[in-house]
Amino acid sequence: MIKIENHLGVIEIGKEYFSSLIGNAASSCFGVAGMANSNTKQNIRSFFFKSRNYIDQGVTVIKDGDGLIVELHIIISYGLNISEIVKSIVNKVRYTVEEATGLGVNKINVFVDSMI
Repeated sequence: MIKIENHLGVIEIGKEYFSSLIGNAASSCFGVAGMANSNTKQNIRSFFFKSRNYIDQGVTVIKDGDGLIVELHIIISYGLNISEIVKSIVNKVRYTVEEATGLGVNKINVFVDSMI
């Protein structure tokens, strides 16, 4: 849960919302073939439920002061320019989060876990 306090009160936004918002934004970028597991919980879940895809797969969101730190684990298509794909993902995720929530994104770390 991420809490935002302002003069009107306290707003709480679930990490599941951010995971789905960021997962959709990153997955829709050109060259992204899919999302990879980013933590132990996701690894265990995908081991037992192999046929299902989860929207929070490959996404970690951390509250950092007034903004967020986003970590993405992606799978990209072979033969494409990795740096351009990552720049596209960073720009789209930053824009999507800032437009939807009004929170700033301090840092976006993109990890390319594999290529297919």
